[in-house]
Amino acid sequence: MNFNETVEKLLEEGLSSREDLFLIDLKITPDKKIMITLDGDRGVTLKDCMDISRAVEHNLDREETDFALEVSSVGASAPLKLARQYKKNVGRTLSVRTAQGTEEGTLTELNDDTFTIKWKAREPKPIGKGKHTVEKERSYAYSEVEEAKVILKF
Repeated sequence: MNFNETVEKLLEEGLSSREDLFLIDLKITPDKKIMITLDGDRGVTLKDCMDISRAVEHNLDREETDFALEVSSVGASAPLKLARQYKKNVGRTLSVRTAQGTEEGTLTELNDDTFTIKWKAREPKPIGKGKHTVEKERSYAYSEVEEAKVILKF
């Protein structure tokens, strides 16, 4: 088993004991820098990162291979990559970009294949002058989304 396969196996073992955590990204550079990015159903703590770091690092031999290891959580402003990430963001505002354009709305529902956002828009009244506020809703297939980000409000 080569170095990359060993790292992947150790990471998989470390995550198997923590079903609330999941892998977002794993990069191993040619000079053996390992970068692991995690997310969790209830977020990721520093201890979670340390636990996964130990699961990988303590089972690799630095005498055999010199390596650097970095374990981090996905950033609050990072795009959502996995359907599992949407679940913890129900009720939050998302910016969703597809080939047709970008919409911003509150994530209200989701299932294994799609999610729905709702937002309010000002539109011309059907009869008479002026505008009125209407509630809009759109469902997206995860596969059609180019990028979805949580909009942080302060």
